[in-house]
This record gives sequence, structure tokens and C-alpha cells, in this order.
Amino acid sequence: MSDLGTRLKDARTAKGVSLNDIAADTKIAVPTLEALERSDFGKLPGGIFARAFVRAYAIAVGVEPEAAVNDFLAEYARWEKERERTAKRPEISADDREFVERQRRALRTVRTVLIVAAIAALGGLVYLIFLWREG
Repeated sequence: MSDLGTRLKDARTAKGVSLNDIAADTKIAVPTLEALERSDFGKLPGGIFARAFVRAYAIAVGVEPEAAVNDFLAEYARWEKERERTAKRPEISADDREFVERQRRALRTVRTVLIVAAIAALGGLVYLIFLWREG
């Protein structure tokens, strides 16, 4: 079984209709129609627009529209899953890890200094209160 794009293109050519004719009929840009025929989902608009384009194209070439939309949704889901699977993850270099570790150590040092300063200030305050009560 061929993909939806191929079936739409085959139906269009069997009807003897050009992409420009379909574009004029459906008000869908030719590059979008070409992307549909190639099943190039990355070039299609998202959400409800893509489904509406598939439905309009299917009607224009005599393909059952609801079956075409369902096929599109299934193919799009597979395409999206494959795209996620093959998406390039950012590479974290040794320099990046070293930088992050230096930042963590610096943050720990700052926290330690602030805690020691707070304890010293509190100790000084207690000492001043002690001197004030004695005096």
C-alpha cells in the first residue's frame, strides 16, 4: 500500500489535473500541495490546517476525504515519532561539564561564606546584647 501523498498524486494525474488547477480549486499554495504529495510533513502547516488541506485535496481529486484524513493522521504520527527518535540531542562536552562543576563549587563556597557570616553576625549581636545588659 502506498502512502497518502502518492495516492493523492496518482489520483490527480489519473484525473489529468495539474497542481496549479488544484491550487486554484482549493486555494492551497502549490508548494504545500507538493509537500503533501511528497509526504513532507515538515513543510505542512500544523494542526487543523493540515487536515483541512488533506480533506480539500482529496475532494478535488476524488479520493474519499475522511479516509485520506485518517491516513494522514496515522502517517503524521509515525513521522513525528521517527523525527523525535532521530532528533539530534545537544552534545555536552567535557568542557561544559567542567564549567557546570566549577559553578556548583562556587555556589557552595558562596553559601558557606554567607552562612558563616550570618552566624558571626548573630554571635556579634548576642555579644552586644550581653554587654548592653551587663552595663
